[in-house]
Amino acid sequence: MARENLSSEIGLYSRALLLCKPYWELTKPRITLLCIIMALGGVGLAPGRANFFTLVCSLLGTALSVGSANALNMYWEREGDKLMKRTRGRPLPSGRISANSALVFGVLIGILSIVILALFVNITTALLGVFALVSYVGIYTPMKRRSPLALLIGAVPGAIPPLMGWTTVTNSIDSPGLVLFLILLVWQIPHFLAIALYHKADYAAAGIKTVPVVRGDYNAKVQAFVYSLSLIPISLLLVPLGVASWIYFSVALVLGVWFTLLSLKGFKSEQNSKWARSFFLASLVYLPVLTLGLMIDMVLK
Repeated sequence: MARENLSSEIGLYSRALLLCKPYWELTKPRITLLCIIMALGGVGLAPGRANFFTLVCSLLGTALSVGSANALNMYWEREGDKLMKRTRGRPLPSGRISANSALVFGVLIGILSIVILALFVNITTALLGVFALVSYVGIYTPMKRRSPLALLIGAVPGAIPPLMGWTTVTNSIDSPGLVLFLILLVWQIPHFLAIALYHKADYAAAGIKTVPVVRGDYNAKVQAFVYSLSLIPISLLLVPLGVASWIYFSVALVLGVWFTLLSLKGFKSEQNSKWARSFFLASLVYLPVLTLGLMIDMVLK
């Protein structure tokens, strides 16, 4: 009897996990986790300290806001996702969840994020969350099928999390917080250009106006180089602002030069997809290492 009860309980838990998994996937957990890490960087860099409860509410609100934007983005793009190899396995195009369920889920966690940030963090952080959510879903998502400029527009809400971390502590938008915002904004351009080059055929089939599809591979590589190079002086701005020292300076400079040199390799490569994939992976290394360097600097300086 005990074994039967145990098996029954395990079965219930398994079914519950299966029901929850599509909703979890709608939030794009890896992207959400990266945004949480960047928000933590903003919290750590800010002068003063947030109490534990405020910090938890800030990170939870940020995660829900990002998750809502991702879920509503998937709802909006569900038909186009069916045409792309990399997205046809998502919850909506694969039929594992209904469109209405995804819409309700995205809206509810979006509202919950605003409530948590407004009541338990501060209004400034809540307003930043609202701006990021509305601009990502309402402007960036539909513009992807109209113009490659959507990349720049989408980078703005995508760069809000570290600024939300800063305002969690300060309740104000100051120069160091804006530099964190700029770092993430500029980093996103070469990061997503690499994805667009690697999956060029997929994006073309889905009717998404990426830079490689509309303006060609060479133009995309030029932009990747320019924005990678721009990351060097932008990332180093934290030093003259007095919030970072030579430790962070060294890490940011070495990373920036390395990332820029990798972008230049794209002009020599005849296999665009191979270079784009390696450059994309490099972008995934750049941001966490830069954040780690900043955190080490804050501890040791």
